Amino acid sequence: MNVAAHLADAPPAPLESTPEMRRLFHQLNNQLGIILAHAELLEVKAADDRLRARASQVVSSVFDAMTTTREIRRRTEAAGA
Repeated sequence: MNVAAHLADAPPAPLESTPEMRRLFHQLNNQLGIILAHAELLEVKAADDRLRARASQVVSSVFDAMTTTREIRRRTEAAGA
């Protein structure tokens, strides 16, 4: 059997085990961290309660997104196990 035929028959590598997926999860977490830092700064520096409340909503949403990212990664790792 040649190598190409063998690779075609091999099951795909689990997504989390690929360097590209690890890089993408890392990049997403970095981007969420940057958004969080900016939102927290806006929350502290906001001139009025309305702006502070909006910044708090962004902070909360970023934490939700980080939790979702961790859950996707956990399920992806579990699928590859």
